[in-house]
This record gives sequence, C-alpha cells and structure tokens, in this order.
Amino acid sequence: MILSTDYQPSDSNPESGADAEVPSLETQVGEVFGPDGLLSQASNFEYRQPQQAMATGVIRALEAGKNCVVEAGTGVGKSLAYLIPAILFSQAHHRKALICTHTINLQEQLAEKDLPMLQRILPVDFTYTLLKGRGNYLCTRRLARALQKADGLFTSPEIAELKRVEAWAKETTDGSLSDFDVEPDPKVWEAVASERGLCSPKFCGRGSESASLHGECFFQKARRRFMSADVLVLNHALFFSNLTLGLAGYMDEDEDPGEGLIFRNDFAIFDEAQHLDRVASRHIGLNVSSGQIRFNLQRLWNPRTEKGLLSTLRKGAMVRQVADAIDEADKLFGDVETACDAEHNKSPRRQRDWSELRIREAELVDDTVSLPLQRVRESLGDLIEASEDEESTAELIECNRRIGEIREAVSTFIGQSAEKHVYWVERTGRQGQSLALNAAPIDTAAFLRRHLFGRGVPVICTSATLSIADPERSDLPPEQKALCPGLEYFMKQAGAETARRAQLGSPFDYQQQVKLYIAGRMPDPRDNEYGDALVHWVEHFVRMTHGKAFVLFTNGKLMRDVAADLEPIFDDLGIRALVQGTGTPRAAMLEEFKHDTDSVLFGLDSFWQGVDVPGEALSNVIITRLPFAVPDHPLIEARVESIEARGGNAFMEFNVPEAILKFRQGVGRLIRTRNDSGIVAVLDNRVLTKRYGEHFLNSLPQMEIQTV
Repeated sequence: MILSTDYQPSDSNPESGADAEVPSLETQVGEVFGPDGLLSQASNFEYRQPQQAMATGVIRALEAGKNCVVEAGTGVGKSLAYLIPAILFSQAHHRKALICTHTINLQEQLAEKDLPMLQRILPVDFTYTLLKGRGNYLCTRRLARALQKADGLFTSPEIAELKRVEAWAKETTDGSLSDFDVEPDPKVWEAVASERGLCSPKFCGRGSESASLHGECFFQKARRRFMSADVLVLNHALFFSNLTLGLAGYMDEDEDPGEGLIFRNDFAIFDEAQHLDRVASRHIGLNVSSGQIRFNLQRLWNPRTEKGLLSTLRKGAMVRQVADAIDEADKLFGDVETACDAEHNKSPRRQRDWSELRIREAELVDDTVSLPLQRVRESLGDLIEASEDEESTAELIECNRRIGEIREAVSTFIGQSAEKHVYWVERTGRQGQSLALNAAPIDTAAFLRRHLFGRGVPVICTSATLSIADPERSDLPPEQKALCPGLEYFMKQAGAETARRAQLGSPFDYQQQVKLYIAGRMPDPRDNEYGDALVHWVEHFVRMTHGKAFVLFTNGKLMRDVAADLEPIFDDLGIRALVQGTGTPRAAMLEEFKHDTDSVLFGLDSFWQGVDVPGEALSNVIITRLPFAVPDHPLIEARVESIEARGGNAFMEFNVPEAILKFRQGVGRLIRTRNDSGIVAVLDNRVLTKRYGEHFLNSLPQMEIQTV
C-alpha cells in the first residue's frame, strides 16, 4: 500500500479546540470505517485498512477543495470509500455529489445496493437518484401537441406508434425510455421527448397550464428530484455532454448557477476513471452525420411523406427550400464518400475498406450545404417573428437552433477552422451506409485541465487500474514511491497533474491465489508457425482448468480462426466454446458462461474490462497477445504524431502505457474476491524478450511466475 503524504495519519487531534464537541468530518469517517464502526452493521462487513485510508484521503481532499486521484486495487471496497465521505461532505456543506461511472453495471450497484444500505446505517438523512438525460423523458405537453397535429406530422404507422406512447404514458410512473418493454420509433419519440428550449418549468412544470390539462411533464418531475437530491449517480457521457452546455442542461434560465460543474455547488467523483479522457474527447469535439442533417430537416418537411412542422403550419413556401437543403446534404455526403475513397486508395497502408479515415487538409469537398441551410434558417426566423402560437414558435426556435449548430459543424469540418484538432470521416450505421464528420482536440488534457480540474470544484478520480507500475515492485526509495510515479501517465492524459494522489494495493494474496504462466517458446506473430502455436497453447491451458476460461484477443479474425480450430477438440472434451460476435449478445454470452462452468469464452475488447465473474466459473485468463492498439484510429494517430513532433518516443510514452493499462485490466478479470483462485497465461513472449516487457510484469501484484 503506497500513500501520498495527504493520506498519512494526522498527528494532530481533529477534535481539539473550541469545536471539540463537534467531530470533524475526518473523525466521522474514521468512526464509520473503524473495526467496530457503523459500517460493521453491514452484511459481510470486513475491516480493510486500505479502504479506511482511501476514505480519509477523499474526505481530506473534499474539505480542502482539492482534486485527488486514487488507484484502489480490487477488493479495497472503493465505492464505499468514496460514497461515505461524499455523503458526509454533501450534508455538512449543502453540496450536491455527482457520482460518475462508465458502466451501467456499476451504476446499478451504487443505486440498488450501496446507497440504500448507507441510507440505513449512516447517521445523516440523504437522498439520491439516477440522473438521466432529458431526452430519455416524455414531455406530456409535447405529446398532447403531437396528438393534436398528428395528421400533419406523421404517417399512419407512426400515428399508431404515437397512440402506443399515449397508452404507455397513462400507465408509466417513471416516464422514461427504460420503462418501455419495446422502445418506440425514434422519430415519434423525438417529437414527444423533453427537449431543451421546448420543455421548461414555466411551460410544462408543476402549476403550469399544460400540467393542469395533461399532467406534469415527466422530465420536470425528474428534474425536481435531480435538483433536490444530495447524491446523483450518472454516467461519464452524460456528465460531459452537460459540462459542454455549461449549466444549461438542468438549470433554469433565470436561476443563478453559482459555482458548480453541471449543478449549483456540486462536486464530482469519477469511478472507472481510466475512461475519462476518451469519453471527454467524444463530447467536446464535433460530430455531424448525414442522418442527423436529414432527420432535422425532415422534422420541418419530409418530401417523401409530405409531413412535418411546415405542413401543420401550412407554410408551403418554405417546402422547396427544405427539400433543396436535403438534396444538397445528400450530395455533400456523396461527394465526401467519393473523396474519401480516393484518399484511401492513395494510401500505401490501405486495407480493403475504411471505417475511419483521417482528413489532413481543409476543403476535402466544396461546402454546398451551408448556404441552403442558412436560407432555411432565415426563413425560419421570419416564421418565428410572425408566429402568434407560442408552442409552434418554441418548436421553430429549437429547429432553428439545431440547424444552426449543424451548419456551423459542417463549415468547421470542411474548413478545418478549429485549431489543434484532428479531423476524420467515419462510416456509421449497421452496414456502414451513413457517414459522420468528426473533429476532436488532439490534446484532451488541455480541456479537462481548464474545464474540469481547474474550476475550483473538488474532483476525485478512482479506479483499480490507473497506474502503469506497482510501486511495491520498484527499487525507488520510500519518498519517491510516495509520489506514486505510476499514476503520472493517467494524470497527464487527464490534465490532473496537480491533483493529490495515492495508490492502494489490493488486500488479496496474489502469491497464493494466482499463478502466471508465460509461453516463452511462442513464435513471433509474423511467423508462419504462430497460428498453430497459438492453437496449441490455448488448448493446453484450457485443459488445465477444463474450461472456466476467458481467452482474450486483440484481433477478431484471429480469434475466430483459433476458435474454429479448437471447437471440435473442446466438443470432445465436453467444453463449450462461446465466441464473441457470432450472434449471441454480449450480456447473454456472459450469463451463459457463468452458468456453464465447463465453458470457454473467446472475447475481444469488451471482455478485457468491466466484466465481473467471481467464483469457480472463471479460473483461467489467457492473454493471447499484448494489447497494443493499432494506431489506425485518426485520434490515436494524431496523438502519436504530436509526441514525435516534439521529439518524444511515442511507443514508450503512449503505446506501452496504454497497452499496460489494458493488460492489467485483462489480468484483473481473474481475482474478484479473496476466495477466488486460478491461473493467468500470457501467450506473448515479448514480456521476456523485449526491454519493455518487464514493465508489463512489474505493473502486476507479486505472484508466482513460471515460464513454459
């Protein structure tokens, strides 16, 4: 266990002085986590010193208004180690706690297990709720209007779908998409969902005329819960989509935002923080698709169905403008695809097709769509000015805003006017039939440094895998170990260089629970013998545990080939092979694996992380190859080029750290509780033959290693 100086026990008595009768928050945290503390009332309680140390560091950072980065190994109990300080701090200072996760599984654990338990045992009253985006909620006012204008807005099948939504609205208590058995048609839902600019407390909240006629809007009900809750649980994506709005996502226009990130006087804790910079880059950049442009224009007028807002307003003069804009948008994306195909064919590294193609120079195609979109906007402005119907005006204003954002995005992409950004075109949709224009800052850290960690609002980041080195395995002197140098890569990537830091190792006994095998005789992946050797060693190690294995790959074709060679052999052994990407949904495949202990799962990226299979069902993790990312995504390619441009070594500064983090996540699938045990097999001898290989092994806890 490595603690930074901010985590060392204090020599002072926190209860000394005039306020001795009021225990400090640090003292309260200690009383909760102690061997006989309040937490001991919870079922399956087990005192863990690293958990108490983490909780102490978190409350100190919150009290000091400081940012903090904590790596807490599996088994520390990090969720309670940040939830309890967050709740006590929230109550003492009347601040809202934003608990942000990357996965739905962790959100559900917090909301359905941890927080209800803490409501029972903590000596403070607090409320919590799941935070969802407004587009998840039905607006009753918009539903009533859509029903009234249905003939002009929808086709007959869409009207039938609208009627289904109406019937559901009379039964639902939640009013959100998650309450549907079968989600509605996206076009219909878009017309009735809560939307910024169309749904506000004034128009459809409690006490409004609409609420008296149609019932209060479900988003406004949820918003009251959000605004009053002490603790909000949300995902990273929703956090960043609202951070880029300032405080406009949930605050009313006439409300004073005060200090905060997405709510007044809030603070944030990010679990699964290893995903932070990637999620942020997707939400602070630019993305506009061909489908998005068509959808927003057809909201005004769909030439095929002759439905839309212009039909309900009987404004036929604009119809031709909208139809022209749709045609020009289709032409633009056709030109983009043709230009991308030509660029791809010129590349010496080209493959059979492209899914993401980097655009290195401005003016890939002529901007034929900005002027038609501007004409539509000007005509919309005239309609808005002349409109006497408040609801129609609001709908038109929102359409105008969206079309304006689209026009700006297209113009920025074609002109490449955003500095220090990377630009690329991406195929989207199930068959890759649509295109999207994308741009993102090459250095996400600069944005995070300014807009997240530099706001004067405490932000805590934690995960089991943030570090690229286990300090206990280094020869550094204690004072340098206390600086947690293994965390520097994450902190630099996230723009959190000045944050407090700590590494807390797992309480599990890896020496007794795990044996690591390295296939030292594996040929180089480029050799002809590699495929046969891989089949041999996967079979060898799967036999050792008779299934109960994850076989983790970095290449889909190789995975399918190896699985195809081994399935007949495994059938004879009574071992069932589950192969990702063969039709069974990921969640269903995982459940099948858990219940069939004589099975082996062949998986790609999504099985390296965020998968929890405690017990005998998973006793074997096979790493087929060190998980180096292929630098074919434009954003990764641009980051590598940026490092090399300043004279750095991109392989050691970027590729190796990223691969180590993913390697640790893969190995970490094996031991989830102190009762788990098993083997890890690494079928890549570069951990032995390359100088960087020792960095991979030194990132793991101490465990028995055998080369075969």
